[in-house]
Amino acid sequence: QAQVVESGGGLVQAGGSLNLSCSVSGNIGTISVMGWYREAPGKQRELVASRRSDGDIVYGNSVKGRFTILGDNAQKMVDLEMNSLKFEDTALYRCNVRSSSRWHPVRDYWGHGTQVTVSS
Repeated sequence: QAQVVESGGGLVQAGGSLNLSCSVSGNIGTISVMGWYREAPGKQRELVASRRSDGDIVYGNSVKGRFTILGDNAQKMVDLEMNSLKFEDTALYRCNVRSSSRWHPVRDYWGHGTQVTVSS
């Protein structure tokens, strides 16, 4: 029943901006981390940004200073504000949610992703 859904991807010109949103529906337990990863052909899955429930944030080196992650624990949402986009940012962006409960071990939930394509 639990779902992780991303939105906001699209085509944008280099130097432009784009905002992505990730939302959780259904009973997913207690969320400890929500974050964004990206996947591109021929490359390993890469951390973009993650936000722990206590507010601690980690950014991938390639996006520091350009992207901002914003989270809302109560709404179970996390947004990614992307600025100064580069061609190499082109990828499928996927939202990851880590959660647990008394009856479940720690689990990772993944959305299907939203495509971001940056043109030069």
